Formats: sequence, structure tokens, C-alpha cells
Amino acid sequence: MTQNLEGLKVAILVAEGFEQVELTEPKKALESAGAQTRIVSPVKAHVQGWNHFEKGDQFPVDVPLGEADSRDFDALLLPGGVANPDQLRIIPEAVDFIREFFAADKPIASICHGPWPLIEAGVVRGRTMTSWPSLKTDLINAGAKWVDQDVVTDNGLVTSRKPDDIPAFNKKMLEEFAEGKNRRQQSAARAS
Repeated sequence: MTQNLEGLKVAILVAEGFEQVELTEPKKALESAGAQTRIVSPVKAHVQGWNHFEKGDQFPVDVPLGEADSRDFDALLLPGGVANPDQLRIIPEAVDFIREFFAADKPIASICHGPWPLIEAGVVRGRTMTSWPSLKTDLINAGAKWVDQDVVTDNGLVTSRKPDDIPAFNKKMLEEFAEGKNRRQQSAARAS
């Protein structure tokens, strides 16, 4: 089933060293469904992607993190790679930005090492999640239930383990982002 994400605004939060395919493939799926994506980064002009251990392409930053407002977005995508989430989790503005999406009950999709800043934001306790296997203990210690599956959905949070899981990740991400869009539309209709 094709999801209609027309008008949905998605922040893609990345620092240097993100796994390129974990940005490009979900971004392409989101845009094909009609969503508007914006790369948000603590880097101001261009942010560097990686293909595992090799430098990949540079991507233009649409919104510098210091100027980003979570209220301008409907959903959040957190690609992995090792260096990217490791940097994000020590940047207070990035952690606050993530926390704001959870506080507003907006859907979030995170793959590979992407859950590291979620741990720092204190939002994983009681959630069932997956990740790259090396984050298993970190997630468990932060109060999450870790499972080894290609994709896990828990109350608007979609997580996957690795690039091979991207097809399943994209499918669930589109479903959850569409459900979030529908919830907001229904809430707005009731309020008017």
C-alpha cells in the first residue's frame, strides 16, 4: 500500500560520518510518498556521508541545528553510522531537538547506531527496540527491551539494525509517519 505523506515535513538529523545509504534510501522513500525532507545538522554548509569505512558524498545542510525548531517538522529520521550518532549524543541542542519530538508525540525512525542520541535524550525506557548489535547493552542499560529483528515499531518509534534492513525500515517508517500525520489532522479537525 502506498502511503500519502503529502505536506508532511521530516527533519533528517545528521552530523559528520553518517552511513550514507541510511540517509539516501529513507529520504528517497519519504519524498516518493510526498513528504518534504530537510537535512538538519550541527554542520553549517555540507555534511559528509560515509559508505561504511570509505568517505561518501557531501550533502547540503538545509537547516543548521542552531536554527532548527522541532515545531516546524512532523517527524524525525535519525540515520546511523558510528561517528554521526556518537557526535549528536554529546551536542545538547541535538539531544533537546530529539527530546522535543518525543514530547510532542511525533513519529521517529532510527536505524543502526541512530539510537545512541535517543539514549542520551532519556526516551528509550520501556520501549521495545532494535539497533546495530553493539548498542544492545547500551539500550538495555537505558531501560529498553532490545530484540534482534529487521524492524521494530513501538508507539511511533521505528528502529532497524543495519543497511540490509532498509526495505523493511522504509515500509514501517512510511506507515508510522502516515499514522502520525492522520492523528494530527484528526486532532486539528476536533479543535476547529
